[in-house]
Amino acid sequence: MKMINLLFSNRLACFCLICWSFSARAEFTCDIDFAYGLVVNEHQIRVMDKSRTLVQINDQSRLFIQGRWQNLDDQQKIWLHEYAAGLHYVVPKMIILATEGVDLAIETIDHVYLGLVGSDHESYEKLRSAMQRVKARVKEKFRHASNHYFIGPGSLESVDEFVDSEIEAQLEEAISTSIGGILSAISGINTNNTELSSEKVEELTRQLEAVGEQIERGVGPRASSLRNKAQWFCDKLKQLDNTEEKLRRSIPQFEPYNVITSDR
Repeated sequence: MKMINLLFSNRLACFCLICWSFSARAEFTCDIDFAYGLVVNEHQIRVMDKSRTLVQINDQSRLFIQGRWQNLDDQQKIWLHEYAAGLHYVVPKMIILATEGVDLAIETIDHVYLGLVGSDHESYEKLRSAMQRVKARVKEKFRHASNHYFIGPGSLESVDEFVDSEIEAQLEEAISTSIGGILSAISGINTNNTELSSEKVEELTRQLEAVGEQIERGVGPRASSLRNKAQWFCDKLKQLDNTEEKLRRSIPQFEPYNVITSDR
């Protein structure tokens, strides 16, 4: 029986690893935040505190702070153009990346769960409900309407989450649900019948291995691509943070607004 318990513990650990393998913390951490909301369209960038515009950049060349136009010298204009052009490029693509990331994470967890316990298990709907809440919160945080792109304030730490603590808690709930589903699925193991228990454990082992191989073939390349993109965006945002610091140091009215924050 000890051997069976060990086998099951190892396989359950493998399942947990599959689910959490899409957490970028294991391989890549980006210590970049937006302290304010950002709205970007073709001609403007607005730094928002709820519905109030604090900083506005028009046509990558004119800076307004609290509605007041700022007269800039030549060097400040160069920094402002670099900063605005970078945000114009990064923000729309980050919204796409965030959406792709959460879709991939949800698809993967759903695929693992279906491969192990099937859609008829009573906990499957709870899993799907939790995942849909995650997806809705990410879409609320990263929005695109017409030619306007919005990113809400908060952490940009992970490749496939781009989520705050509330969304992370929902992901944890969903994963907890799926582990519970596995426990329920094998709860019929008869501890007095070693042969039957071994068969069930081996069946679960085969299912896990098959699911793992499918994920590696179908999801692995996409996950790798997302990680590479996230790394590039993180590096780009750090460059923009440096440019922002130059503007804040040289423009007293801009100094209070640390839009891009990072652990230096």
